Amino acid sequence: MHVMRLRPALATVILGAVGLALVAGCTAPQATALPAVAAPPALQPVPKVTVDPPDGTKAVAPAEPITVKAVNGKLTGVALTDSDGTAVPGTLSADGATWTASVPPKFARTYHFTGSASSTGGTTPVTGTFATASPRRYLTASTTIGDGQSVGVAAPIMIQFNRSVPVAARPAVERALAVTTSVPVTGSWAWLPDAYDGSRVHWRPQNYWPVGTTVTMAAHLYGVNVGAAGYGKTDLTTRFTVGRSQIVKADARTHRIQVVRDGQTVMDLPASYGADSDPRRVTRSGTHIVMGKSQTVLMSNPDFGYNDVPEHWAVRISNNGEFIHANPLSVSAQGKRNITHGCINLSTANARSYFDTALFGDPVEISGTPVQLSAADGDVYDWAVPWDRWTAMSALH
Repeated sequence: MHVMRLRPALATVILGAVGLALVAGCTAPQATALPAVAAPPALQPVPKVTVDPPDGTKAVAPAEPITVKAVNGKLTGVALTDSDGTAVPGTLSADGATWTASVPPKFARTYHFTGSASSTGGTTPVTGTFATASPRRYLTASTTIGDGQSVGVAAPIMIQFNRSVPVAARPAVERALAVTTSVPVTGSWAWLPDAYDGSRVHWRPQNYWPVGTTVTMAAHLYGVNVGAAGYGKTDLTTRFTVGRSQIVKADARTHRIQVVRDGQTVMDLPASYGADSDPRRVTRSGTHIVMGKSQTVLMSNPDFGYNDVPEHWAVRISNNGEFIHANPLSVSAQGKRNITHGCINLSTANARSYFDTALFGDPVEISGTPVQLSAADGDVYDWAVPWDRWTAMSALH
């Protein structure tokens, strides 16, 4: 009886062990993560390099853009040097794909590009050679307004060239001209008929300058190809300020002039204008500007029998011979009749008072006469040209 009871217990233990083994055998082992393997980078194409001017170009105008461009790569070590090893400075774009010369090259030199463009696909050298033009003639320019000068509210910016600029080259020249102002001002360049053995281009605002405006004019003419006129020799710049507003209101019918400064009449003076009886003597109506002044000017008009007559406190308002000046001989007519040969006559005291206040570019608005100011009256008639016609006289219109 005792033995028979032990066997089932043993069997139970054995089965239990087997059961444990079976349970353990059904448990899967924990997986171990494998490290990630980065994919190899895709190869980029070999960079392509373009130089401008292209390799072998001759007679390059120094004003033309000079660039190196890379496609599918970045530029490194780009340089542009002449045969003496003198380098032309340049700048690299933020993406490293474009190099641009920051100053123009010199005339009559040969230049070489060096450097490279690289990517994961390889490296391409930067190579190329070009030669700049060797001019036989140069275009130079001058202007009437100097650095730091204060001018009147009607002052035009006048550029005079030393030779005629071909019509086909005028757009390139005008694109090289820039006017910047401290306040917004609408204005335009206009090409006037040639004078003084060369072309001329003037810039004026649509309306009078705002008082206090600072103006910078830059003519980036160096290296510009001007066709038969050659190449621009040097740049030209000037910076000036527009002073107070002073406008002369001159009505020949009243035989007086009013000087209006910043909106207030500061002078009201008796005057005599050119005689209406002769078109050659009539004072021209229209907006003139003060062009210059001198304490004494020798005036001549052989058709009317006088030569080198000294006139004092003379303010030139046109190149056709019109001045505002002192004339003691016409005092009895001043404020009553117009008897002069085109000028506006004042007494000596009044002429000097006005003379002391006049600035280049002050407008002189003349009215009440039968003849209008025009191109026939000299080289400065800018304000006699209507605005739409003025803008049409731009080479970039």
